[in-house]
Amino acid sequence: MSSNEITIQVRNVGKCYNIYKRPQDRLKQSLIPRLQQVMGRPANRYFREFWALRNISFDVKKGETIGIIGRNGSGKSTLLEIICGTLTPTKGTVTTHGRITAILELGSGFNPEFSGRENVYLNGAILGLSREEIDSRFNDIAQFADIGEFIEQPVKFYSSGMTVRLAFAVQAMVDPDILIVDEALAVGDEKFRRKCFARLEELRSNGTSILFVSHSAQQITELCQRVLLLEEGERLLFNEPLQVVRAYQQLIFAPVEDRKRLVQEFKAIDKSGRKKISRESAGLETSTQDKTASFDSGLTPTTTEVYPTQGAEIVSFKILDDNKCVVNILTPGETYQFEVSGRFLEDRESIYFGIHIRTISGVIVTGQRHPQAKAFINRVQAGDHFRVTYEFTMSLLPGTYFVGGGVWAKDEPTCMHRVMDALMFRVSPVQELISAGYVDLSRAKPVLELF
Repeated sequence: MSSNEITIQVRNVGKCYNIYKRPQDRLKQSLIPRLQQVMGRPANRYFREFWALRNISFDVKKGETIGIIGRNGSGKSTLLEIICGTLTPTKGTVTTHGRITAILELGSGFNPEFSGRENVYLNGAILGLSREEIDSRFNDIAQFADIGEFIEQPVKFYSSGMTVRLAFAVQAMVDPDILIVDEALAVGDEKFRRKCFARLEELRSNGTSILFVSHSAQQITELCQRVLLLEEGERLLFNEPLQVVRAYQQLIFAPVEDRKRLVQEFKAIDKSGRKKISRESAGLETSTQDKTASFDSGLTPTTTEVYPTQGAEIVSFKILDDNKCVVNILTPGETYQFEVSGRFLEDRESIYFGIHIRTISGVIVTGQRHPQAKAFINRVQAGDHFRVTYEFTMSLLPGTYFVGGGVWAKDEPTCMHRVMDALMFRVSPVQELISAGYVDLSRAKPVLELF
């Protein structure tokens, strides 16, 4: 690979912090070891080392979008700050070519007392633009941010959405050689996020290299050419987006006792340089023991959100197979019942039930309503218990999904009760997969005719 094609080169980067138990230990460390060295004695250490990053190496090519994913505390933000130059690595080197712009933190680099216009000029100057260059770009920046007359108001009066709009507009509209985005696009409405992604595509087509940190699997797979997976400050994988995202999902949902094994497997795959990760290592296959299992106690969502009770209360969510056994590992093509039970706390009229199934990235892929659309259950009374059963033929493709649901009244602005991500379930892999996306709608294998 030509050196002209590489805009970021990270070599064996490590970052170590000294952690002190007590404030006085910091003072001791600054004085006592020096005195001990003068006296010819072994120097004491009053801290422990914490390596936020260890031996990270990778390259980013011109016009390439690289995703960085990992659990909280894996070292993502530390790595970005080192690449930006706001942190110095303890070991290793980072070489960059061209102008770097970064959105590492909401509103970072903004003076809250300055107006939006003044902050545009301040940030432009920091990025090395002359006043004339900022003048020529200001209208484009203001139009992209689309915050109206607030551009003349102090930033301290901005909402979080307005702040990120202006921050992204400044960084993305100055035509950087390298753009670094750390979770900033999680803020803002869908229309603005779409505009941001369109601008990222435009920058990439013009040769800008992009480092993109996000917990959204969908965004990572859609935007990135390669993805770096970090775990406890170490590189686990640097590979194709779909392969790495699957490995990441397997890692975060695996029981604690399986994580060390997965980490070692992914490191071995990464070291081997294989472009394709095996289905087993990427979490698309399970062990022989798991293949016959129908329930995994480790499949417990951490994103469950229970809404306030406003006339009803859901007390139970279950997934049942044809033998009425509770399951959460499902087989494609089989029939299952999603059972929701609870009770009514108030008399109500015109009510209905519903459930939805979401992907890990939050996309609703299917759901059911009872009764059907525009129909309602006429009346329920306080003290009535309910159990509603939704039957599905499992047509979802292999992967991990979340199910939630609720009870609504026709004339109520809010639901009577709702539970988001009540259960988590996994659809087992199949031997021959011919479909893509989330749902398998195929009835048979494709047929090829040659003439």
